[in-house]
Amino acid sequence: MSETFVVTGAGPVGWTVAGQLAGGGNRVRVLTRSGSGPTHPLVERVAGDARDASQLRKVFAGAGAVFHCIHGSAYTAATWEAELPAAEQAVMEAAQETGAVVVFPESLYSYSEPHRVMTESSLRAAAGGKRGVRTELLQAREASATPTVSVVAGDFFGPRVRMAHGGERIVAPILAGRNVSVVGSARQPHSFTYIADLARAMITAAGMPSAWNAVWHAPTGTAITQRELAHAFAAAAGQAGPKVRALPGWILRAGGIFSTDARELAETLYQFEKPFVMDSSLSEAALGIAPTPLPEAAAATVEWWRQQG
Repeated sequence: MSETFVVTGAGPVGWTVAGQLAGGGNRVRVLTRSGSGPTHPLVERVAGDARDASQLRKVFAGAGAVFHCIHGSAYTAATWEAELPAAEQAVMEAAQETGAVVVFPESLYSYSEPHRVMTESSLRAAAGGKRGVRTELLQAREASATPTVSVVAGDFFGPRVRMAHGGERIVAPILAGRNVSVVGSARQPHSFTYIADLARAMITAAGMPSAWNAVWHAPTGTAITQRELAHAFAAAAGQAGPKVRALPGWILRAGGIFSTDARELAETLYQFEKPFVMDSSLSEAALGIAPTPLPEAAAATVEWWRQQG
């Protein structure tokens, strides 16, 4: 029998989760401010506010799980602090009333020792800025009476992923026949997660009560350099490997004096100047999911970008 699920947000993650759920024969309600979302007979698109408790209760009615996939309206700690905690709290309270588990996509920002290989048992207590906001969100989920699941991903790539290191910064110039510019270093290993694998892990964890009230890692392949990722996309596009230039961190940090965008990006440069590696082997075993091979994931990504023209 089909089930009913709710997805809040229709960005790359929310869209992918909704698409996989509907593709599996489930009914899905997608809640966004604009009423956007996948076009599918099993998808009901609802316009509304994820902080409106009365509306959430109506939308969540009969749902077995809620996939909370909204993101901040701007890439700043101030915006995240102003928008995300209130929305998450409203969602968890409404889900508790309707008996649904809440599943969150999560980043590696909260990890306290990112210079070490990050596992599910690594300390997550980073403070300050956007990293501190992510830590606070995880702590609030742990303290909630509502069952929750957080699925951590590295920088993700794949269909619908535009604003990302593995998106417009790499794929778009390759398909345009241009060189690629990356931040930090093109030689340091970095964990990149295929977005479809993140969605599969979220959906699988939602259906496993034994996996609730825990933090899991999305299936993620061996860490690769930004240059290796660019060459994988080029190979999928049938092109020669592009020249990959790295923008040194000091330039971004200097630019941060005058530019908010540069300042916010510089805050996470530590992820690209040194090895930034996550391990998902424990989660893969527990959830029964393996990462999609890079050539296959790269091919699907390139095909989607080509369809966008």
